[in-house]
Amino acid sequence: MRFRLAANLIGRRDRPVASLGIGTWAAVVLVCCAQQAAALPLTPFRYETQAQRHCPGDAVVWLDFRRGRYYLKGQSRYARGFDGSFVCRNEARESGYRRSLLGLR
Repeated sequence: MRFRLAANLIGRRDRPVASLGIGTWAAVVLVCCAQQAAALPLTPFRYETQAQRHCPGDAVVWLDFRRGRYYLKGQSRYARGFDGSFVCRNEARESGYRRSLLGLR
């Protein structure tokens, strides 16, 4: 009698809820990880006119890769430095870059 009870407790497979719960959690984890791993496109250009042709309805900004910020035309660091390029403002925003407040006062 003891062996039957122990066998029933160890190898219990008649609960489909437990297997459904694990499968559901696995699906949720895969969906969450897949959404975070999606890379957003960023098209850098060497010249301002190239960027303007790429996005005619958007503003062109200077993206400083080292600082992780972008500068609008008229700011002091616009088109300055060797580690930046011209990009569309919406692409810079969607890629996680922030706008610089330097020079807006």
